[in-house]
Amino acid sequence: MDPIELSLFASRIEAVCDEMGAVLRRAAFSPNIRDRLDYSCAVFDAQGELCAQAAHIPVHLGSMAYAMRGIVSRLEWCDGDMVVVNDPFLGGTHLPDVTLIAPLLLEGELLGFVANRAHHANIGAHTPGSMPISRSLDEEGLVIPPTRLVQGGRTDKELLARLAGGRSEAEGDFAAQVSANLTALARLRELVQGMGAAGYGAALTALNDYAERLARSALAAIPAGEYRYTDVLDDDGIGNRDIPIAARVQVADGSVRVDFSGTAAQVPGNVNCPLAVAAAAVYYVFRCLMPRETPACAGAFRAIQLDAPPGCLLNAQWPAAVAAGNVETSTRVVDVICGALAQALPERIPAASHGSMNNIAMGARNSGADWDYYETIGGGMGAGACGGGVDAVQTHMTNTLNTPIESLESAYPLRVTRYGVRLGSGGAGRRRGGDGIVREFEFLAAAQVTLLTERRRHAPWGLAGGSPGAAGDNHLNGVSLPGKASFTVKAGDRVTIATPGGGGWGQG
Repeated sequence: MDPIELSLFASRIEAVCDEMGAVLRRAAFSPNIRDRLDYSCAVFDAQGELCAQAAHIPVHLGSMAYAMRGIVSRLEWCDGDMVVVNDPFLGGTHLPDVTLIAPLLLEGELLGFVANRAHHANIGAHTPGSMPISRSLDEEGLVIPPTRLVQGGRTDKELLARLAGGRSEAEGDFAAQVSANLTALARLRELVQGMGAAGYGAALTALNDYAERLARSALAAIPAGEYRYTDVLDDDGIGNRDIPIAARVQVADGSVRVDFSGTAAQVPGNVNCPLAVAAAAVYYVFRCLMPRETPACAGAFRAIQLDAPPGCLLNAQWPAAVAAGNVETSTRVVDVICGALAQALPERIPAASHGSMNNIAMGARNSGADWDYYETIGGGMGAGACGGGVDAVQTHMTNTLNTPIESLESAYPLRVTRYGVRLGSGGAGRRRGGDGIVREFEFLAAAQVTLLTERRRHAPWGLAGGSPGAAGDNHLNGVSLPGKASFTVKAGDRVTIATPGGGGWGQG
């Protein structure tokens, strides 16, 4: 294709994803989707290969890019269908992330798919927020295999009621996901009809080839060699500590192979993750090294391969618990890959960021005023050779916003009594790491709370002589809590989360 035509095509197909996300956000009911933006949108070809994605959440998008081929090949697709799925071992992440997939057919020919993935705070777990300290997948909520929620344009009301559990907010969120897909199908259909099916297919081929050329050029700039790094998770929440994640990164001839041999076997707790989540973290790191204009399509990842032994922490087998693997283990995989690449690219790789999504899930059941809420909290970004770390931000595998205090307090029996930068928590160095966050919740009614946090025992590391950032800290009424904990609170109790700072870079 002519370069200008190719650029226009890339922008148009990305715009489909952007509009899908805009509809989902505006139509959603829950603060998780409407305010925190815990959702992602993408377009795929007829084989399930990634064509485009919006700049949403890396752990959602990378896992979909890795696993969608397996999902779409399992089913016969008809016009007007939409399939719902959240099974982590069939391309999902963890159970609260529910994906809705819709096919695009023109004159009976399957040409592609649109998909969105959104976080549902209640997916049927025994604890509010559906992020329990679990030992198996069935403790984490309702597992949805690929199932037709919409067939021939008609929604299965009985299935929707079962998925939503009778909650109007959840039904509204599912309706928003359906609407987002319908909008994306309409825009993609316009694009394909304008180009013709053959022209659309040729444009996708050109886009993937262009992305592969840019990716291989960027990977070729990494000095050839083998780089190893090992980092650890604090614990799995039920007694297993210092869980290693090891990576061997082999770079040669514009391609990369990542081998996770030496990583711990899957554990009884919920920090395991399916291979799709590990792949998302690997893709993310190398995508950050590519030029900004690299299209976010399958071609960009053709030169990246990964291996993780079946049954290890990063290639867990059913029915392993995975609720925290998506949020916490994925961030540690990023740290491990960055730690390895810092040996090859010391001027380009930053120190470790806060290394946790600092998850808090809370709510009440059977109280006459049931509620579920979940959020992630940012921290300090690691410093690099070109500048200091950023204070109080989400980093790496998450890209959500904070929930505005006004929205939080109007929707739930909560009061935010403290919210600010955790001054001095960034690691010292020539370039100082970013500071973390302090966020304190006062409960106005009895509730159950679950914390799934990391970097409470092992601080985010510095680079080139820089100091580590401060480890995180959790408290209930001033009493220290472990990084992973589930407990009840009464009216007047306060939970305080102090998130880690980023590592410093260079000797000060």
